[in-house]
Amino acid sequence: MMAASCSIHAESVQDQRAAQMTQIPTCATRLGTLAVEEPERGVDWWSERQLPSPTKLIKVFVAKSGCFTLVDRGVGMAMAQQERDLAANGDLRVRSNLGKGQIKAADYVLVPDLVTANQDAGGTSLGGALGGLLGHSKVGRIAGNLNISSKTADVVLTLTDVRSSEQVATVDGSAKKNDIGFGGSGALWGASGVGGAGVGGYANTEVGQVITMAYLQAYNKMVAQLGSLPSNASQSNAQQAVTMLKPGRLLGSATGGAVVRTLDPGMMLYPTGNKQGAMWEVEDELGNKGWVSSTLLQLSR
Repeated sequence: MMAASCSIHAESVQDQRAAQMTQIPTCATRLGTLAVEEPERGVDWWSERQLPSPTKLIKVFVAKSGCFTLVDRGVGMAMAQQERDLAANGDLRVRSNLGKGQIKAADYVLVPDLVTANQDAGGTSLGGALGGLLGHSKVGRIAGNLNISSKTADVVLTLTDVRSSEQVATVDGSAKKNDIGFGGSGALWGASGVGGAGVGGYANTEVGQVITMAYLQAYNKMVAQLGSLPSNASQSNAQQAVTMLKPGRLLGSATGGAVVRTLDPGMMLYPTGNKQGAMWEVEDELGNKGWVSSTLLQLSR
Protein backbone atom coordinates (compact mmCIF):
# COMPACT_ATOMS: atom_id res chain seq x y z
CA MET A 1 0.00 0.00 0.00
CA MET A 2 2.86 2.38 0.83
CA ALA A 3 4.52 1.69 -2.53
CA ALA A 4 1.27 2.42 -4.35
CA SER A 5 0.87 5.68 -2.43
CA CYS A 6 4.42 6.77 -3.31
CA SER A 7 3.79 5.88 -6.94
CA ILE A 8 0.61 7.98 -7.05
CA HIS A 9 2.41 10.90 -5.37
CA ALA A 10 5.34 10.70 -7.81
CA GLU A 11 2.97 10.57 -10.75
CA SER A 12 1.10 13.59 -9.41
CA VAL A 13 4.32 15.60 -9.10
CA GLN A 14 5.32 14.57 -12.63
CA ASP A 15 1.92 15.65 -13.96
CA GLN A 16 2.18 18.97 -12.16
CA ARG A 17 5.58 19.64 -13.70
CA ALA A 18 4.32 18.69 -17.14
CA ALA A 19 1.27 20.92 -16.76
CA GLN A 20 3.48 23.81 -15.62
CA MET A 21 5.56 23.50 -18.80
CA THR A 22 2.42 24.18 -20.86
CA GLN A 23 2.00 27.64 -19.32
CA ILE A 24 3.57 30.62 -21.06
CA PRO A 25 6.19 31.95 -18.60
CA THR A 26 6.16 35.56 -17.47
CA CYS A 27 9.00 37.90 -16.51
CA ALA A 28 8.86 40.78 -14.02
CA THR A 29 11.35 42.78 -16.11
CA ARG A 30 12.31 42.60 -19.77
CA LEU A 31 15.57 40.83 -20.58
CA GLY A 32 16.35 42.87 -23.68
CA THR A 33 15.17 43.43 -27.24
CA LEU A 34 14.53 40.41 -29.45
CA ALA A 35 14.19 39.93 -33.19
CA VAL A 36 12.59 36.68 -34.37
CA GLU A 37 14.03 35.97 -37.79
CA GLU A 38 12.13 34.30 -40.61
CA PRO A 39 12.97 30.64 -41.30
CA GLU A 40 15.45 29.54 -43.95
CA ARG A 41 14.37 30.77 -47.38
CA GLY A 42 13.15 28.03 -49.70
CA VAL A 43 12.43 25.53 -46.90
CA ASP A 44 8.75 25.53 -45.97
CA TRP A 45 7.63 22.56 -43.87
CA TRP A 46 4.65 24.33 -42.31
CA SER A 47 2.47 25.26 -45.29
CA GLU A 48 1.72 21.69 -46.28
CA ARG A 49 0.44 21.13 -42.73
CA GLN A 50 -1.79 24.23 -43.12
CA LEU A 51 0.22 26.04 -40.47
CA PRO A 52 1.50 29.64 -40.49
CA SER A 53 5.23 30.38 -40.20
CA PRO A 54 6.59 29.26 -36.80
CA THR A 55 7.87 32.81 -36.24
CA LYS A 56 4.27 33.80 -35.58
CA LEU A 57 3.98 31.24 -32.78
CA ILE A 58 7.28 32.23 -31.18
CA LYS A 59 6.29 35.91 -31.27
CA VAL A 60 3.10 35.04 -29.38
CA PHE A 61 5.14 33.39 -26.62
CA VAL A 62 7.48 36.38 -26.45
CA ALA A 63 4.70 38.97 -26.40
CA LYS A 64 2.60 37.20 -23.77
CA SER A 65 5.59 36.43 -21.53
CA GLY A 66 6.79 40.04 -21.38
CA CYS A 67 10.37 38.72 -21.23
CA PHE A 68 11.60 40.68 -24.26
CA THR A 69 10.70 43.75 -26.27
CA LEU A 70 9.95 42.56 -29.81
CA VAL A 71 11.31 44.43 -32.82
CA ASP A 72 10.00 43.71 -36.31
CA ARG A 73 12.50 42.69 -38.95
CA GLY A 74 9.96 41.18 -41.33
CA VAL A 75 7.00 42.59 -43.27
CA GLY A 76 6.40 45.35 -40.72
CA MET A 77 9.99 46.53 -41.07
CA ALA A 78 9.68 46.56 -44.86
CA MET A 79 6.56 48.73 -44.65
CA ALA A 80 8.27 51.04 -42.15
CA GLN A 81 11.18 51.41 -44.56
CA GLN A 82 8.76 52.47 -47.30
CA GLU A 83 7.57 55.29 -45.02
CA ARG A 84 11.19 56.30 -44.38
CA ASP A 85 11.84 56.35 -48.12
CA LEU A 86 8.87 58.69 -48.56
CA ALA A 87 10.28 60.94 -45.83
CA ALA A 88 13.72 60.94 -47.44
CA ASN A 89 12.14 61.97 -50.76
CA GLY A 90 10.29 64.86 -49.09
CA ASP A 91 6.84 63.35 -49.72
CA LEU A 92 5.64 63.28 -46.10
CA ARG A 93 4.12 66.17 -44.19
CA VAL A 94 6.33 68.54 -42.23
CA ARG A 95 7.04 67.48 -38.65
CA SER A 96 6.32 63.81 -39.34
CA ASN A 97 9.29 63.03 -37.06
CA LEU A 98 10.46 60.14 -39.20
CA GLY A 99 14.13 59.73 -40.04
CA LYS A 100 17.47 58.22 -39.19
CA GLY A 101 18.56 57.14 -35.73
CA GLN A 102 15.11 56.08 -34.51
CA ILE A 103 15.06 52.30 -35.08
CA LYS A 104 15.58 50.27 -31.91
CA ALA A 105 18.45 47.78 -32.09
CA ALA A 106 17.90 44.08 -31.34
CA ASP A 107 20.00 42.70 -28.48
CA TYR A 108 19.26 39.08 -29.33
CA VAL A 109 18.09 37.06 -32.34
CA LEU A 110 16.02 33.88 -32.50
CA VAL A 111 15.58 32.02 -35.80
CA PRO A 112 12.92 29.27 -35.96
CA ASP A 113 14.03 26.79 -38.62
CA LEU A 114 13.34 23.06 -38.86
CA VAL A 115 16.41 20.84 -39.32
CA THR A 116 17.14 17.25 -38.41
CA ALA A 117 19.96 14.74 -38.56
CA ASN A 118 18.11 11.42 -38.58
CA GLN A 119 15.31 10.17 -40.79
CA ASP A 120 12.47 8.39 -39.03
CA ALA A 121 12.73 4.61 -39.33
CA GLY A 122 9.16 4.39 -40.57
CA GLY A 123 9.79 6.90 -43.33
CA THR A 124 7.15 9.33 -42.09
CA SER A 125 9.40 11.96 -40.58
CA LEU A 126 8.99 15.34 -42.24
CA GLY A 127 12.16 16.56 -40.55
CA GLY A 128 14.05 13.58 -41.93
CA ALA A 129 13.09 14.52 -45.46
CA LEU A 130 14.56 17.97 -44.96
CA GLY A 131 17.66 16.87 -43.08
CA GLY A 132 19.95 16.91 -46.08
CA LEU A 133 18.93 20.42 -47.08
CA LEU A 134 20.21 22.28 -44.02
CA GLY A 135 23.41 22.29 -42.00
CA HIS A 136 23.80 21.95 -38.24
CA SER A 137 26.23 24.78 -37.44
CA LYS A 138 24.07 27.82 -38.21
CA VAL A 139 23.37 30.10 -35.26
CA GLY A 140 20.04 30.95 -33.63
CA ARG A 141 17.59 28.39 -35.00
CA ILE A 142 14.94 25.97 -33.89
CA ALA A 143 15.86 22.43 -34.89
CA GLY A 144 13.32 19.64 -34.95
CA ASN A 145 12.24 16.23 -36.04
CA LEU A 146 8.51 16.11 -36.75
CA ASN A 147 6.90 12.68 -37.09
CA ILE A 148 3.54 13.13 -38.82
CA SER A 149 2.11 9.68 -38.18
CA SER A 150 2.84 9.46 -34.45
CA LYS A 151 2.61 13.22 -33.98
CA THR A 152 5.82 13.84 -32.06
CA ALA A 153 8.06 16.89 -32.27
CA ASP A 154 11.56 17.63 -30.95
CA VAL A 155 12.89 21.18 -31.12
CA VAL A 156 15.89 23.24 -30.06
CA LEU A 157 15.91 26.99 -29.35
CA THR A 158 19.17 28.92 -29.58
CA LEU A 159 19.37 32.56 -28.49
CA THR A 160 22.23 34.59 -29.99
CA ASP A 161 23.74 37.87 -28.77
CA VAL A 162 23.73 40.29 -31.73
CA ARG A 163 26.86 42.19 -30.69
CA SER A 164 29.16 39.35 -29.68
CA SER A 165 27.50 36.50 -31.71
CA GLU A 166 27.66 34.45 -28.48
CA GLN A 167 25.05 31.71 -28.14
CA VAL A 168 23.48 32.82 -24.88
CA ALA A 169 21.13 29.85 -24.48
CA THR A 170 20.57 26.57 -26.29
CA VAL A 171 17.63 24.48 -25.08
CA ASP A 172 15.56 21.59 -26.36
CA GLY A 173 11.89 20.77 -26.16
CA SER A 174 9.81 17.76 -27.10
CA ALA A 175 6.16 16.83 -27.17
CA LYS A 176 3.88 14.03 -28.33
CA LYS A 177 0.19 13.54 -28.89
CA ASN A 178 -0.42 12.44 -25.29
CA ASP A 179 0.91 15.77 -24.00
CA ILE A 180 -1.87 17.81 -25.61
CA GLY A 181 -4.24 17.08 -22.73
CA PHE A 182 -2.15 19.08 -20.28
CA GLY A 183 -2.68 22.26 -22.24
CA GLY A 184 -6.22 21.44 -23.34
CA SER A 185 -7.69 21.69 -19.87
CA GLY A 186 -6.05 25.06 -19.19
CA ALA A 187 -5.79 28.39 -20.92
CA LEU A 188 -3.12 27.48 -23.48
CA TRP A 189 -5.54 26.86 -26.35
CA GLY A 190 -8.03 29.51 -25.20
CA ALA A 191 -8.30 33.22 -25.93
CA SER A 192 -5.77 34.08 -23.21
CA GLY A 193 -3.21 31.70 -24.70
CA VAL A 194 -2.33 30.93 -28.30
CA GLY A 195 -5.96 30.33 -29.27
CA GLY A 196 -6.78 34.01 -29.45
CA ALA A 197 -3.54 35.04 -31.11
CA GLY A 198 -4.35 34.16 -34.72
CA VAL A 199 -1.87 31.29 -35.03
CA GLY A 200 -4.36 29.09 -36.90
CA GLY A 201 -3.49 25.41 -36.98
CA TYR A 202 -1.03 25.67 -34.09
CA ALA A 203 -4.04 26.05 -31.78
CA ASN A 204 -6.76 23.99 -33.48
CA THR A 205 -5.08 20.99 -35.14
CA GLU A 206 -3.54 17.99 -33.42
CA VAL A 207 -0.16 18.17 -35.13
CA GLY A 208 -0.08 21.94 -34.64
CA GLN A 209 -0.74 21.56 -30.92
CA VAL A 210 2.09 19.02 -30.59
CA ILE A 211 4.52 21.43 -32.28
CA THR A 212 3.26 24.24 -30.05
CA MET A 213 3.86 22.16 -26.93
CA ALA A 214 7.43 21.36 -28.03
CA TYR A 215 8.24 25.01 -28.78
CA LEU A 216 6.65 26.16 -25.52
CA GLN A 217 8.60 23.64 -23.47
CA ALA A 218 11.82 24.90 -25.06
CA TYR A 219 10.82 28.53 -24.47
CA ASN A 220 10.08 27.78 -20.80
CA LYS A 221 13.53 26.25 -20.39
CA MET A 222 15.16 29.16 -22.18
CA VAL A 223 13.54 31.80 -19.96
CA ALA A 224 14.54 29.81 -16.87
CA GLN A 225 18.19 29.97 -17.98
CA LEU A 226 18.24 33.70 -18.69
CA GLY A 227 18.48 35.03 -15.13
CA SER A 228 22.16 35.81 -15.67
CA LEU A 229 21.56 38.09 -18.66
CA PRO A 230 22.84 41.66 -18.15
CA SER A 231 20.21 44.32 -17.50
CA ASN A 232 21.66 46.39 -20.35
CA ALA A 233 23.02 44.27 -23.20
CA SER A 234 24.42 47.30 -25.01
CA GLN A 235 26.52 48.54 -22.10
CA SER A 236 27.74 45.07 -21.09
CA ASN A 237 29.23 44.37 -24.54
CA ALA A 238 32.46 45.78 -25.92
CA GLN A 239 32.16 49.33 -27.26
CA GLN A 240 31.81 49.79 -31.00
CA ALA A 241 35.13 50.42 -32.74
CA VAL A 242 35.99 53.91 -34.02
CA THR A 243 38.17 55.13 -36.91
CA MET A 244 40.48 58.15 -37.02
CA LEU A 245 39.20 60.86 -39.40
CA LYS A 246 42.23 63.13 -39.09
CA PRO A 247 45.83 62.79 -37.87
CA GLY A 248 46.09 62.93 -34.08
CA ARG A 249 47.94 61.77 -30.99
CA LEU A 250 47.25 59.13 -28.35
CA LEU A 251 47.84 60.88 -25.00
CA GLY A 252 48.74 59.45 -21.62
CA SER A 253 45.84 61.18 -19.85
CA ALA A 254 42.61 63.02 -20.64
CA THR A 255 44.24 66.32 -19.74
CA GLY A 256 47.35 65.79 -21.83
CA GLY A 257 50.39 63.94 -20.58
CA ALA A 258 53.03 62.18 -22.62
CA VAL A 259 52.31 61.21 -26.20
CA VAL A 260 51.86 57.43 -26.39
CA ARG A 261 51.92 57.38 -30.19
CA THR A 262 50.77 59.25 -33.27
CA LEU A 263 47.50 58.25 -34.93
CA ASP A 264 46.96 58.23 -38.69
CA PRO A 265 43.66 58.65 -40.59
CA GLY A 266 41.89 55.34 -41.10
CA MET A 267 43.41 53.74 -38.00
CA MET A 268 40.88 51.68 -35.99
CA LEU A 269 40.65 52.15 -32.21
CA TYR A 270 38.59 50.48 -29.49
CA PRO A 271 36.92 52.67 -26.82
CA THR A 272 37.09 51.40 -23.23
CA GLY A 273 33.95 53.31 -22.27
CA ASN A 274 35.79 55.91 -20.15
CA LYS A 275 35.16 59.52 -21.17
CA GLN A 276 36.11 62.96 -19.85
CA GLY A 277 34.41 65.71 -21.81
CA ALA A 278 35.38 65.33 -25.47
CA MET A 279 38.28 63.00 -24.60
CA TRP A 280 37.79 59.24 -24.99
CA GLU A 281 40.01 56.49 -23.61
CA VAL A 282 40.83 54.02 -26.39
CA GLU A 283 43.10 51.07 -27.14
CA ASP A 284 44.81 50.39 -30.44
CA GLU A 285 45.30 47.02 -32.12
CA LEU A 286 48.76 46.67 -30.52
CA GLY A 287 47.41 47.08 -26.99
CA ASN A 288 48.52 50.70 -26.49
CA LYS A 289 46.00 52.55 -24.31
CA GLY A 290 45.50 56.29 -24.04
CA TRP A 291 43.22 59.26 -24.68
CA VAL A 292 42.16 60.92 -27.92
CA SER A 293 39.75 63.72 -28.83
CA SER A 294 36.41 62.37 -30.04
CA THR A 295 36.29 65.20 -32.60
CA LEU A 296 38.90 63.23 -34.57
CA LEU A 297 36.84 60.01 -34.59
CA GLN A 298 33.91 58.41 -36.38
CA LEU A 299 32.16 55.10 -35.71
CA SER A 300 33.74 52.31 -37.76
CA ARG A 301 31.57 50.89 -40.53
